[in-house]
Parts: sequence; C-alpha cells; structure tokens
Amino acid sequence: MDKWRGLQLIPLLLALCATAQALYSSNSDVISLTSGNFDRLVKESDSVWIVEFFAPWCGHCKSLAPEYEKAAKALKGVVKVGAVDADQDKSLGNQYNIRGFPTIKIISGGKTEDYNGQRTAKGIVEAALKAARDKVDAQMNGRSSGGGSSGGSGSKKDVVELTDSNFQKLVLDSDEPWLVEFFAPWCGHCQRLEPEWAKAATELKGKVKVGALDATAHPGKASEYGVQGYPTIKFFPAGRKRSSDAEDYDGGRTADAIINWANDKATASMPPPELEQILNDDVLQEGCVKHSLCVVSVVPHILDCDAACRNRYLNILRANGEKYKRNQWGWLWAQAGDHLNLEEAIDIGGFGYPAMAVVSAKKGKYSLFRGSFSEEGIREFLRDLSYGKGSTAPIRGATLPKIDSVDPWDGKDGQLPQEESLLDLDDAFDDKDEL
Repeated sequence: MDKWRGLQLIPLLLALCATAQALYSSNSDVISLTSGNFDRLVKESDSVWIVEFFAPWCGHCKSLAPEYEKAAKALKGVVKVGAVDADQDKSLGNQYNIRGFPTIKIISGGKTEDYNGQRTAKGIVEAALKAARDKVDAQMNGRSSGGGSSGGSGSKKDVVELTDSNFQKLVLDSDEPWLVEFFAPWCGHCQRLEPEWAKAATELKGKVKVGALDATAHPGKASEYGVQGYPTIKFFPAGRKRSSDAEDYDGGRTADAIINWANDKATASMPPPELEQILNDDVLQEGCVKHSLCVVSVVPHILDCDAACRNRYLNILRANGEKYKRNQWGWLWAQAGDHLNLEEAIDIGGFGYPAMAVVSAKKGKYSLFRGSFSEEGIREFLRDLSYGKGSTAPIRGATLPKIDSVDPWDGKDGQLPQEESLLDLDDAFDDKDEL
C-alpha cells in the first residue's frame, strides 16, 4: 500500500517541480512560447509581440517577472506579450541570437528589434505602444507592415546588383562582409525569397552588404562558385577576399533567419577588439563610455612582473576579447599604481594584482572578478555575468573618475632608477644629534 501511495505521489511531485521552474503560471497573461508554437503565434501573426527570452535560474529574470506580468495585464487586447524558456528551448534562443537573460524582443510584421529600455512595466508598455503606433502609421500610409514571411518592409535599392564585371571590385576587393544571392529570374523559390532578401538587406545595412547576381545573365561567377541550383547564397567574410573564402549559407529563407545568420558570421569574421593601455582620460572614456560594458584590468607593476610575465596576462585578455568580440565591449588595461583613483572607484586591487572588473559606465556599476586570472577563469566569469549570474556594486562617486596621463609601456622589462650619486654611509652620521 505504501508503495502504491509513493507511485501516486510521483506525478504530483513532478508537477510541483515543473511549477517551481516556471516563471509564469498557466493562467498568466504572459503567453508561453516554444519552438512548437512560435511560428504560428508570433511569426505568422499580424499582431505586435513583446517576447522575453529567460532562464528559470536567472535572478534578473525572477526580478523582472512581476513587472512583466503587470505589463502583460496592461497590454491585454492591445499587444501580445509572451515568454520563451530559452534555457529549455535552446534552438529558439539560438535563432534569435540570445546571449544573456533576460533578453526582450519586439516583433512586428516580420521585423525584430531589441528592447533596451527600463525593466519596468511602464517602460515595457511604452515601448509596446510605440511599436503599435508605428504599425498603425505604416498601414495608414500604405506601407506593408506584413506578417511573418508574407510581406517585405525592406527596399530593393538596398540589394546591390552584381555582375561578372563588378564582382571583383565590389565584393572581393571590399573590406566589408557580403551576403550574395545567385538567382534566376524564372525561379519560383527566388521570387518568393525576393521580399525577404530586400528586408534583410535593409536591416543589415551598415553591417553586412547584401547583393544579388542574375546567374543566367552573368554565368561566369556562377560557374566559378559552383552554383548548381537557385537560389544559391554565399557569404564572403570581412577583409580582402579570395574566391576560396566564400562560404555556403545554410540558414532559413526568412528575413529574420537571414539577418541572424549574417550577423553571427559577420561578428565571427570581424577582428578582435583592441586591448588598450589606459594612458589618459580620453582612452578611458573611449573604452568605457562609448561601449555598453568595458573590461578593465590592472596588471602588476613592471618591476614586480617583467615583460614576459606582463605579456602572459595581456595575452589572456586578448584571448577572451576574441571569444567575446560579438559583445563589442571595450577592453582596457593599466599598470598597478598608475591610476589609484580609478582602482579605488571600482574597488580593484584589494586582493592583489592582476585584477579585473567589468564596468557599466552608463549604469554607474561594476562587477569585480575574484577568481583565477587565467583564460578559463575569466571566460567563466564573463559567461556567468552575461547570463545575469554575477553581482554588481555602484562605482564610488557614481561615475568614472578623471585620470592623469601616463607614458605608454615600451614593451621592455622595468629598470630601477639610477642614483646620480650614492651617499657615503659614514656621512649619514655626520652632524647628527646623538641618540
């Protein structure tokens, strides 16, 4: 009998565990979204959607939940509000390039925008109503606001017309990344792709160049790149290119899929951020104020850690800069003691050097790194921070301090200062009062 009662309790326990993991209840105004219902409810819908990508263990997500619930209740019947457990549904999170939790997207007419406002019900509602007004204005002015993949809001003028004669100059000799469609005018798949391709070209403007080549009119390049069917899409990375650098596109044929795929590839092909020595206030401002976050490291004084030692630390930072380059953070370093007011403002160096903190100048906060100053140790810290698992503290004085200028490191070992003349120790005792 006891065994039977135990078996009866199992479904109840599982249900309780599932409830504990969920941030929003089944009777919430926040609609639960998954890869199984996302296309039908969101992509193919004419509605404006606010969508949160969250993880159940994320502290920031838990803090947001009551505000998000309040926003969903206020927007009921006006704007749809949904949530995706991106920790459970990783494929959907990857499709929208989710790198941290919570991430909120505004999706309307096949167009996706990041929500970067305050994490309050008021901020979310205001952004949702603005998106709804923009949709209404577009429809009043006769512009297609679309739904899912049925319409395009992009402009064909943003798609560069490529030919056999201009391909080398425009694509291969360009420093910009390119996404190129090889098409045939009679191809039905190409015709269906055309509005999505135009929409992607408009959204990617300034990040990735988007072109199209009629392979029936210009067969030379199509033959060179082994085009066997239409449409065929190739990606060409940033920097001067060889024909062999072309990579096949293997994503979906919607504007969102093209945009996300191209952004990922463009980021992967971009050079890593410069690791800048903090020489003056301009460097600090450029590295921190003009980026969402900056990674500030302080390495030991050159007399305590020679050139080889220092370069080991700097190379660890460069490796992580490469790893997290898609975040477009600023990466800065300073020698211990060069900027004591900066060290004090972000509480760095209290446990010795090397030391590191991640700073948000905009929010006036920082997160101090306390682990092993190794490539893996820093990587784990930055990964946890990007998922909202790190702790933060306010910058002392609320803003980054003004700093004095210092000379750049010459890349050499440190040298002790030379005394011009050494005092004879006997002379040190001349004309002194007796003890």
